[in-house]
Amino acid sequence: MGRALGILGCCLALALLPLPAAPRGPALRPRRQPRPGGPSADTACKNRPLDLVFIVDSSRSVRPEEFEKVKIFLSEMIDTLDVGERTTRVAVMNYASTVKVEFPLRTYFDKASLKEAVSRIEPLSAGTMTGLAIQTAMDEVFTEEMGTRPATFNIPKVVIVVTDGRPQDQVQDVAASARTAGIEIYAVGVDRADMQSLRTMASEPLDEHVFYVETYGVIEKLASKFRETFCAVNVCALGTHGCQHVCVSNGASYLCDCYEGYTLNPDKRTCSAVDTCAPGRHECDQICVSNNGSYVCDCHEGYTLNPDKKTCSAMDMCAPGRHDCAQVCLSNDGSYSCGCYEGYTLNPDKKTCSAADVCAPGRHDCEQLCVRGELFYSCDCHQGYTLNPDRKTCSRAIMSSLVTTEESCKCEAIVALQDSVTSRLEALSSK
Repeated sequence: MGRALGILGCCLALALLPLPAAPRGPALRPRRQPRPGGPSADTACKNRPLDLVFIVDSSRSVRPEEFEKVKIFLSEMIDTLDVGERTTRVAVMNYASTVKVEFPLRTYFDKASLKEAVSRIEPLSAGTMTGLAIQTAMDEVFTEEMGTRPATFNIPKVVIVVTDGRPQDQVQDVAASARTAGIEIYAVGVDRADMQSLRTMASEPLDEHVFYVETYGVIEKLASKFRETFCAVNVCALGTHGCQHVCVSNGASYLCDCYEGYTLNPDKRTCSAVDTCAPGRHECDQICVSNNGSYVCDCHEGYTLNPDKKTCSAMDMCAPGRHDCAQVCLSNDGSYSCGCYEGYTLNPDKKTCSAADVCAPGRHDCEQLCVRGELFYSCDCHQGYTLNPDRKTCSRAIMSSLVTTEESCKCEAIVALQDSVTSRLEALSSK
């Protein structure tokens, strides 16, 4: 592997050298002869799958015309790779004093899209923070979320650093951490690059991972050697592998794999749909519905699926058209119940209402008499009683006098006359 990928790094490095003055024609593709009695090179010769990250120096020392040539040759290198979602995935990082992930491994799986993305890359100018670039590759690019395949796939993780200067940060420790994490590093120096720095960051053996080139002119001489080094019989192209879904070439051997939503059976060839709704396999808030190796989320009655297609929110069950209450709808966490206006009672169907007997025992607080109205009631009292100011209780009424005012005055005069006569008689009798 190291020897083969070493040629890859060497080819890339040479790709960054100045072009000849003559107009550039189509990328050279060395012709190979078919194996005697075997399949042709076009169907059986492919490079092994890689998770490949180019880290390209675009500091101020790289002149604009040189950076344009870097992009041109990156595109030509892409042409030599067997690019695809299940073969070689490519990412490009651009660095100077800052680092920019131009696109991760998960973004493009065809050569045309990769080359178009490369053509849009702009240089970042000042600085050469190579250590920061390698650290960013570990933290932000070589993750499954960004497209790196799981370790069980045994896909080599490869970094090719292309620089023409000396790192301005501590690259040694960062590069060592990357190598410990299983990342193979190729250091390609161009023109003014510092050789000691290249050796510090590269993987062992150094003679297979460190390259230095002065010009771009020798790239054509190595193109055919590059193709032959990475060309091996692709057993997946021979049609003899027996994999039900996907065949993954592994040098002279192969492994079977399955489409997303399927798992490899113990026979290591056939695939079965996984229970995508098993605990831990889905992100549905309430209900997971399995769908032929995939799944969709749904919600319980009274809830609606949010725009994220995973979580649920309680619906307003009392919105117009959502309920069948005759008078009052009471929302209750994704459900509802019906109620009635004052003076009405809910019928046994729990939906419609009937006018209540407001004067039924226990429904009013009148002390003596309850008088029904259309919806409400009023209180009254029995004969001989009067309604108190609280409009509920009653008190015994005071009987009105049978003597008129005029008669009362006459009575008082008579009483006064009688008192006067009595006083005179008492006076005469005392003489």
